[in-house]
Amino acid sequence: MIANSLKIALMALKRNRVRTSLTVLGVVIGIAAVITVMSAGEGVQGFVLNQVETFGTDLIQVEIKVPSAGKTSTDNAMGLASGIEITTLKLSDQAELNNLPNIKNSYAAIMGQQLVSFGGQNKQIYLMGVSAPFIDIDKTKLATGRFFSDEEDRGLANVAVLGPKVKEKIFGESDYLDKWIKIGHQKFLVVGLMESRGASFGFDMDDMIFVPVRTLQKKILGIDHVQWISFQVYDNSIAKQTAEEMSQVLRELHDIDNPDRDDFHATSMTEALEILGSVFWAISLLLIAIASISLIVGGVGIMNIMYVSVMERTYEIGLRKAVGANSKNILAQFLWEAIIITLLGALFGIVVGILMSALVAIVANSQGFPWRFVVTPFSLFLSCGVAIVIGIAFGVFPAKTAASLDPVEALRYNR
Repeated sequence: MIANSLKIALMALKRNRVRTSLTVLGVVIGIAAVITVMSAGEGVQGFVLNQVETFGTDLIQVEIKVPSAGKTSTDNAMGLASGIEITTLKLSDQAELNNLPNIKNSYAAIMGQQLVSFGGQNKQIYLMGVSAPFIDIDKTKLATGRFFSDEEDRGLANVAVLGPKVKEKIFGESDYLDKWIKIGHQKFLVVGLMESRGASFGFDMDDMIFVPVRTLQKKILGIDHVQWISFQVYDNSIAKQTAEEMSQVLRELHDIDNPDRDDFHATSMTEALEILGSVFWAISLLLIAIASISLIVGGVGIMNIMYVSVMERTYEIGLRKAVGANSKNILAQFLWEAIIITLLGALFGIVVGILMSALVAIVANSQGFPWRFVVTPFSLFLSCGVAIVIGIAFGVFPAKTAASLDPVEALRYNR
Protein backbone atom coordinates (compact mmCIF):
# COMPACT_ATOMS: atom_id res chain seq x y z
CA MET A 1 0.00 0.00 0.00
CA ILE A 2 2.81 2.38 0.90
CA ALA A 3 4.65 1.74 -2.37
CA ASN A 4 1.48 2.29 -4.37
CA SER A 5 0.66 5.54 -2.52
CA LEU A 6 4.23 6.77 -3.05
CA LYS A 7 4.06 5.95 -6.77
CA ILE A 8 0.75 7.80 -7.20
CA ALA A 9 2.12 10.79 -5.25
CA LEU A 10 5.21 11.00 -7.47
CA MET A 11 3.05 10.86 -10.61
CA ALA A 12 0.82 13.65 -9.29
CA LEU A 13 3.82 15.87 -8.52
CA LYS A 14 5.31 15.25 -11.98
CA ARG A 15 2.07 16.36 -13.63
CA ASN A 16 2.37 19.75 -11.91
CA ARG A 17 6.12 20.37 -12.12
CA VAL A 18 5.97 24.18 -12.04
CA ARG A 19 3.72 24.23 -8.97
CA THR A 20 5.84 21.55 -7.28
CA SER A 21 9.06 23.47 -8.05
CA LEU A 22 7.71 26.70 -6.58
CA THR A 23 6.54 24.91 -3.43
CA VAL A 24 9.92 23.19 -3.08
CA LEU A 25 11.61 26.59 -3.48
CA GLY A 26 9.88 27.87 -0.35
CA VAL A 27 11.33 24.98 1.66
CA VAL A 28 14.77 25.44 0.04
CA ILE A 29 14.87 29.07 1.16
CA GLY A 30 13.88 28.11 4.71
CA ILE A 31 16.46 25.30 5.01
CA ALA A 32 19.22 27.42 3.45
CA ALA A 33 18.42 30.31 5.80
CA VAL A 34 18.64 28.11 8.92
CA ILE A 35 21.95 26.51 7.84
CA THR A 36 23.50 29.84 6.80
CA VAL A 37 22.45 31.58 10.01
CA MET A 38 23.75 28.74 12.20
CA SER A 39 27.02 28.64 10.24
CA ALA A 40 27.41 32.41 10.55
CA GLY A 41 26.75 32.14 14.29
CA GLU A 42 29.46 29.49 14.62
CA GLY A 43 31.80 31.66 12.55
CA VAL A 44 31.24 34.74 14.71
CA GLN A 45 31.64 32.71 17.89
CA GLY A 46 34.85 31.13 16.62
CA PHE A 47 36.21 34.51 15.56
CA VAL A 48 35.51 36.21 18.90
CA LEU A 49 36.74 33.29 21.01
CA ASN A 50 39.87 33.12 18.88
CA GLN A 51 40.47 36.81 19.55
CA VAL A 52 40.12 36.22 23.30
CA GLU A 53 42.36 33.14 23.25
CA THR A 54 44.98 35.06 21.26
CA PHE A 55 45.62 37.12 24.37
CA GLY A 56 45.69 33.98 26.52
CA THR A 57 43.09 32.47 28.83
CA ASP A 58 45.27 32.69 31.93
CA LEU A 59 44.72 36.43 32.26
CA ILE A 60 42.82 38.82 34.51
CA GLN A 61 42.21 42.28 33.14
CA VAL A 62 41.66 45.29 35.36
CA GLU A 63 40.31 48.26 33.44
CA ILE A 64 38.98 51.66 34.32
CA LYS A 65 35.23 51.89 34.88
CA VAL A 66 32.84 54.77 35.35
CA PRO A 67 31.45 54.54 38.92
CA SER A 68 27.80 53.44 39.04
CA ALA A 69 27.97 52.34 35.39
CA GLY A 70 26.52 48.95 34.58
CA LYS A 71 28.65 45.86 34.60
CA THR A 72 28.73 45.53 30.84
CA SER A 73 31.47 46.97 28.65
CA THR A 74 28.81 48.81 26.66
CA ASP A 75 27.56 50.70 29.72
CA ASN A 76 31.12 51.55 30.69
CA ALA A 77 32.05 52.62 27.16
CA MET A 78 29.04 54.95 27.01
CA GLY A 79 30.14 56.57 30.26
CA LEU A 80 33.69 57.06 29.02
CA ALA A 81 32.46 58.33 25.65
CA SER A 82 30.41 60.99 27.41
CA GLY A 83 33.66 62.63 28.49
CA ILE A 84 34.12 61.12 31.94
CA GLU A 85 37.83 60.54 32.55
CA ILE A 86 38.94 58.00 35.14
CA THR A 87 42.44 58.73 36.44
CA THR A 88 42.57 56.49 39.51
CA LEU A 89 44.20 53.36 38.05
CA LYS A 90 47.95 53.77 38.50
CA LEU A 91 51.20 51.85 38.29
CA SER A 92 51.28 51.75 42.09
CA ASP A 93 48.07 49.66 41.94
CA GLN A 94 49.85 47.24 39.62
CA ALA A 95 52.75 46.94 42.09
CA GLU A 96 50.38 46.14 44.97
CA LEU A 97 48.38 43.57 43.01
CA ASN A 98 51.58 41.84 41.87
CA ASN A 99 52.01 40.77 45.51
CA LEU A 100 48.97 38.45 45.39
CA PRO A 101 50.09 34.79 45.46
CA ASN A 102 48.39 33.75 42.20
CA ILE A 103 49.87 36.60 40.12
CA LYS A 104 52.71 35.49 37.85
CA ASN A 105 53.34 38.61 35.78
CA SER A 106 51.62 41.78 34.58
CA TYR A 107 51.76 44.76 32.27
CA ALA A 108 50.07 48.16 32.38
CA ALA A 109 48.85 49.91 29.25
CA ILE A 110 47.56 53.22 27.96
CA MET A 111 46.82 54.52 24.49
CA GLY A 112 47.29 57.85 22.80
CA GLN A 113 47.66 59.42 19.37
CA GLN A 114 50.46 61.67 18.16
CA LEU A 115 51.98 63.11 15.00
CA VAL A 116 54.89 60.90 13.93
CA SER A 117 57.56 62.36 11.62
CA PHE A 118 60.43 60.89 9.60
CA GLY A 119 62.15 62.11 6.43
CA GLY A 120 59.48 64.69 5.65
CA GLN A 121 56.65 62.22 6.31
CA ASN A 122 54.04 63.26 8.91
CA LYS A 123 51.42 60.75 10.03
CA GLN A 124 48.90 60.62 12.87
CA ILE A 125 49.66 57.29 14.54
CA TYR A 126 48.18 55.47 17.53
CA LEU A 127 50.63 54.86 20.35
CA MET A 128 50.35 52.05 22.88
CA GLY A 129 52.34 52.50 26.04
CA VAL A 130 52.96 49.15 27.71
CA SER A 131 55.18 47.61 30.35
CA ALA A 132 58.03 45.39 29.17
CA PRO A 133 56.29 42.05 30.05
CA PHE A 134 53.67 42.82 27.39
CA ILE A 135 55.69 40.96 24.75
CA ASP A 136 55.52 37.71 26.77
CA ILE A 137 52.06 37.96 28.35
CA ASP A 138 50.25 39.05 25.20
CA LYS A 139 51.87 36.29 23.13
CA THR A 140 53.11 38.86 20.65
CA LYS A 141 56.12 38.07 18.47
CA LEU A 142 58.82 40.26 16.96
CA ALA A 143 59.66 40.13 13.27
CA THR A 144 63.05 41.78 13.75
CA GLY A 145 64.96 43.68 16.42
CA ARG A 146 64.00 43.60 20.10
CA PHE A 147 61.40 44.80 22.55
CA PHE A 148 62.26 47.38 25.19
CA SER A 149 63.34 46.24 28.65
CA ASP A 150 61.95 46.92 32.11
CA GLU A 151 64.99 49.10 32.80
CA GLU A 152 64.19 51.22 29.74
CA ASP A 153 60.59 51.55 30.90
CA ARG A 154 61.60 52.64 34.39
CA GLY A 155 64.22 54.97 32.94
CA LEU A 156 61.69 56.64 30.58
CA ALA A 157 63.76 55.65 27.54
CA ASN A 158 62.78 57.00 24.13
CA VAL A 159 62.59 53.67 22.31
CA ALA A 160 59.86 52.41 19.99
CA VAL A 161 58.71 49.16 18.39
CA LEU A 162 56.72 49.53 15.18
CA GLY A 163 53.68 47.67 13.91
CA PRO A 164 54.06 46.40 10.30
CA LYS A 165 51.60 48.93 8.84
CA VAL A 166 53.32 51.82 10.61
CA LYS A 167 56.65 50.67 9.22
CA GLU A 168 55.19 50.70 5.69
CA LYS A 169 53.65 54.14 6.17
CA ILE A 170 56.82 55.74 7.51
CA PHE A 171 59.73 53.81 6.01
CA GLY A 172 58.32 51.88 3.07
CA GLU A 173 61.08 49.50 1.96
CA SER A 174 63.84 51.54 3.62
CA ASP A 175 65.84 50.46 6.67
CA TYR A 176 64.13 51.22 9.94
CA LEU A 177 66.10 49.58 12.75
CA ASP A 178 68.21 52.03 14.79
CA LYS A 179 66.59 54.98 12.99
CA TRP A 180 65.28 58.01 14.88
CA ILE A 181 61.67 59.11 14.43
CA LYS A 182 59.90 62.06 15.97
CA ILE A 183 56.80 61.38 18.10
CA GLY A 184 55.21 64.65 19.10
CA HIS A 185 58.19 66.74 20.16
CA GLN A 186 60.35 63.78 21.25
CA LYS A 187 62.85 61.74 19.25
CA PHE A 188 62.53 57.95 19.55
CA LEU A 189 64.92 55.19 18.49
CA VAL A 190 63.30 52.35 16.54
CA VAL A 191 64.51 49.10 18.12
CA GLY A 192 62.12 46.48 16.73
CA LEU A 193 59.28 45.47 14.42
CA MET A 194 56.23 43.42 15.44
CA GLU A 195 54.97 40.45 13.45
CA SER A 196 51.66 41.05 11.71
CA ARG A 197 48.77 40.34 14.05
CA GLY A 198 45.76 42.09 12.57
CA ALA A 199 42.81 43.64 14.32
CA SER A 200 41.72 42.59 17.81
CA PHE A 201 38.39 43.88 19.18
CA GLY A 202 38.50 46.99 17.00
CA PHE A 203 42.21 47.75 17.51
CA ASP A 204 44.56 47.21 14.60
CA MET A 205 47.70 46.10 16.40
CA ASP A 206 49.66 46.36 13.14
CA ASP A 207 48.94 50.08 12.88
CA MET A 208 50.44 51.11 16.23
CA ILE A 209 53.74 52.14 17.74
CA PHE A 210 54.64 50.50 21.05
CA VAL A 211 56.59 52.56 23.58
CA PRO A 212 57.35 52.19 27.31
CA VAL A 213 54.27 53.03 29.37
CA ARG A 214 56.12 55.47 31.65
CA THR A 215 57.62 57.26 28.66
CA LEU A 216 54.20 57.75 27.11
CA GLN A 217 52.76 58.88 30.45
CA LYS A 218 55.43 61.39 31.46
CA LYS A 219 57.02 62.62 28.23
CA ILE A 220 54.12 62.68 25.78
CA LEU A 221 50.70 62.64 27.49
CA GLY A 222 51.67 64.28 30.78
CA ILE A 223 49.58 61.96 32.97
CA ASP A 224 50.21 59.45 35.77
CA HIS A 225 47.38 56.95 35.25
CA VAL A 226 46.79 53.96 32.96
CA GLN A 227 43.72 52.57 31.21
CA TRP A 228 44.13 48.89 31.98
CA ILE A 229 46.43 46.36 33.58
CA SER A 230 46.63 42.72 32.47
CA PHE A 231 47.72 40.09 34.98
CA GLN A 232 48.93 36.58 34.18
CA VAL A 233 48.02 33.97 36.79
CA TYR A 234 49.70 30.74 37.88
CA ASP A 235 46.51 28.76 38.47
CA ASN A 236 43.73 29.54 36.01
CA SER A 237 41.23 27.40 37.92
CA ILE A 238 41.07 30.01 40.70
CA ALA A 239 41.30 33.05 38.40
CA LYS A 240 37.78 34.19 39.30
CA GLN A 241 38.62 34.05 43.01
CA THR A 242 41.85 35.96 42.34
CA ALA A 243 39.88 38.65 40.47
CA GLU A 244 37.65 39.08 43.54
CA GLU A 245 40.74 39.39 45.77
CA MET A 246 42.11 42.05 43.40
CA SER A 247 38.85 43.96 43.63
CA GLN A 248 39.09 43.97 47.44
CA VAL A 249 42.68 45.28 47.30
CA LEU A 250 41.77 48.02 44.82
CA ARG A 251 38.81 49.14 46.92
CA GLU A 252 41.16 49.62 49.85
CA LEU A 253 43.70 51.47 47.71
CA HIS A 254 41.02 53.71 46.13
CA ASP A 255 39.14 54.20 49.42
CA ILE A 256 35.92 52.66 48.11
CA ASP A 257 33.48 51.18 50.63
CA ASN A 258 30.59 50.48 48.23
CA PRO A 259 31.17 48.11 45.27
CA ASP A 260 28.62 50.13 43.27
CA ARG A 261 31.14 52.98 43.32
CA ASP A 262 34.00 50.93 41.86
CA ASP A 263 36.12 52.90 39.39
CA PHE A 264 37.60 49.68 37.97
CA HIS A 265 36.44 46.30 36.77
CA ALA A 266 38.44 43.08 37.21
CA THR A 267 37.52 40.24 34.84
CA SER A 268 39.22 36.90 34.33
CA MET A 269 39.37 35.59 30.77
CA THR A 270 37.79 32.36 32.02
CA GLU A 271 34.78 34.34 33.25
CA ALA A 272 34.69 36.34 30.01
CA LEU A 273 34.63 33.14 27.96
CA GLU A 274 31.75 31.77 30.05
CA ILE A 275 29.76 34.97 29.53
CA LEU A 276 30.51 34.96 25.81
CA GLY A 277 29.42 31.33 25.55
CA SER A 278 26.06 32.13 27.17
CA VAL A 279 25.56 35.20 25.00
CA PHE A 280 26.36 33.32 21.79
CA TRP A 281 24.01 30.48 22.71
CA ALA A 282 21.17 32.96 23.28
CA ILE A 283 21.95 34.80 20.04
CA SER A 284 22.11 31.52 18.11
CA LEU A 285 18.68 30.48 19.42
CA LEU A 286 17.24 33.86 18.44
CA LEU A 287 18.75 33.70 14.93
CA ILE A 288 17.51 30.12 14.46
CA ALA A 289 14.03 31.18 15.55
CA ILE A 290 14.06 34.07 13.08
CA ALA A 291 15.37 31.89 10.24
CA SER A 292 12.77 29.21 11.07
CA ILE A 293 10.03 31.69 10.20
CA SER A 294 10.94 31.16 6.55
CA LEU A 295 10.44 27.42 7.08
CA ILE A 296 7.00 28.05 8.53
CA VAL A 297 6.20 30.25 5.53
CA GLY A 298 7.30 27.36 3.32
CA GLY A 299 4.98 25.07 5.30
CA VAL A 300 2.07 27.43 4.77
CA GLY A 301 2.93 27.39 1.07
CA ILE A 302 2.77 23.59 1.08
CA MET A 303 -0.63 23.66 2.79
CA ASN A 304 -2.07 26.20 0.35
CA ILE A 305 -0.80 24.32 -2.70
CA MET A 306 -2.11 21.05 -1.29
CA TYR A 307 -5.56 22.56 -0.73
CA VAL A 308 -5.56 23.82 -4.32
CA SER A 309 -4.48 20.36 -5.45
CA VAL A 310 -7.31 18.73 -3.49
CA MET A 311 -9.85 21.04 -5.10
CA GLU A 312 -8.49 20.45 -8.61
CA ARG A 313 -8.38 16.68 -8.10
CA THR A 314 -11.72 16.27 -6.36
CA TYR A 315 -13.15 14.27 -9.27
CA GLU A 316 -10.00 12.09 -9.33
CA ILE A 317 -10.37 11.42 -5.58
CA GLY A 318 -14.03 10.48 -6.04
CA LEU A 319 -13.16 8.16 -8.93
CA ARG A 320 -10.43 6.42 -6.91
CA LYS A 321 -12.80 5.91 -4.00
CA ALA A 322 -15.49 4.61 -6.34
CA VAL A 323 -13.17 1.89 -7.69
CA GLY A 324 -12.05 0.70 -4.24
CA ALA A 325 -9.57 3.14 -2.69
CA ASN A 326 -10.33 3.89 0.92
CA SER A 327 -9.77 7.06 2.97
CA LYS A 328 -6.42 5.76 4.26
CA ASN A 329 -5.13 5.37 0.67
CA ILE A 330 -6.10 8.95 -0.18
CA LEU A 331 -4.62 10.27 3.10
CA ALA A 332 -1.36 8.41 2.46
CA GLN A 333 -1.11 9.73 -1.11
CA PHE A 334 -1.41 13.39 -0.12
CA LEU A 335 0.86 12.99 2.90
CA TRP A 336 3.51 11.45 0.66
CA GLU A 337 3.22 14.43 -1.68
CA ALA A 338 3.89 16.79 1.25
CA ILE A 339 6.80 14.66 2.51
CA ILE A 340 8.39 14.42 -0.96
CA ILE A 341 8.18 18.20 -1.37
CA THR A 342 9.86 18.81 1.99
CA LEU A 343 12.56 16.17 1.35
CA LEU A 344 13.39 17.71 -2.02
CA GLY A 345 13.43 21.15 -0.39
CA ALA A 346 15.67 19.87 2.39
CA LEU A 347 18.12 18.30 -0.08
CA PHE A 348 18.48 21.39 -2.25
CA GLY A 349 18.31 23.65 0.80
CA ILE A 350 21.32 21.90 2.36
CA VAL A 351 23.33 22.42 -0.82
CA VAL A 352 22.35 26.09 -1.08
CA GLY A 353 22.93 26.62 2.66
CA ILE A 354 26.43 25.13 2.50
CA LEU A 355 27.29 27.25 -0.55
CA MET A 356 25.98 30.41 1.14
CA SER A 357 27.92 29.60 4.32
CA ALA A 358 31.09 29.10 2.27
CA LEU A 359 30.47 32.43 0.51
CA VAL A 360 30.10 34.23 3.86
CA ALA A 361 33.41 32.72 5.04
CA ILE A 362 35.19 33.70 1.82
CA VAL A 363 33.94 37.30 2.00
CA ALA A 364 34.85 37.58 5.71
CA ASN A 365 38.36 36.24 5.13
CA SER A 366 38.84 38.56 2.16
CA GLN A 367 38.13 41.45 4.54
CA GLY A 368 40.87 40.29 6.92
CA PHE A 369 38.73 38.40 9.45
CA PRO A 370 40.00 34.91 10.38
CA TRP A 371 36.58 33.37 9.77
CA ARG A 372 36.11 29.62 9.94
CA PHE A 373 33.76 27.87 7.53
CA VAL A 374 31.68 25.69 9.85
CA VAL A 375 28.57 23.67 9.00
CA THR A 376 27.77 21.36 11.91
CA PRO A 377 25.92 18.02 11.51
CA PHE A 378 23.51 19.36 14.15
CA SER A 379 22.46 22.22 11.85
CA LEU A 380 21.84 19.79 8.98
CA PHE A 381 19.80 17.36 11.10
CA LEU A 382 17.91 20.18 12.80
CA SER A 383 16.91 21.93 9.57
CA CYS A 384 15.93 18.67 7.86
CA GLY A 385 14.01 17.42 10.91
CA VAL A 386 12.12 20.68 11.29
CA ALA A 387 11.37 20.75 7.55
CA ILE A 388 9.91 17.23 7.59
CA VAL A 389 7.84 17.94 10.69
CA ILE A 390 6.52 21.15 9.12
CA GLY A 391 5.81 19.32 5.85
CA ILE A 392 3.78 16.64 7.63
CA ALA A 393 2.07 19.14 9.97
CA PHE A 394 0.98 21.43 7.15
CA GLY A 395 0.23 18.55 4.77
CA VAL A 396 -1.98 16.55 7.10
CA PHE A 397 -4.93 18.96 7.02
CA PRO A 398 -5.27 19.01 3.21
CA ALA A 399 -4.71 15.23 3.23
CA LYS A 400 -7.52 14.75 5.76
CA THR A 401 -9.76 17.00 3.67
CA ALA A 402 -9.04 14.86 0.62
CA ALA A 403 -9.57 11.61 2.56
CA SER A 404 -12.90 12.76 3.98
CA LEU A 405 -14.47 13.62 0.62
CA ASP A 406 -17.69 11.75 -0.18
CA PRO A 407 -17.13 9.84 -3.44
CA VAL A 408 -20.61 10.68 -4.82
CA GLU A 409 -20.19 14.40 -4.15
CA ALA A 410 -16.62 14.26 -5.48
CA LEU A 411 -17.68 12.64 -8.76
CA ARG A 412 -20.38 15.28 -9.10
CA TYR A 413 -17.87 18.12 -8.56
CA ASN A 414 -16.63 18.52 -12.18
CA ARG A 415 -19.96 17.76 -13.83
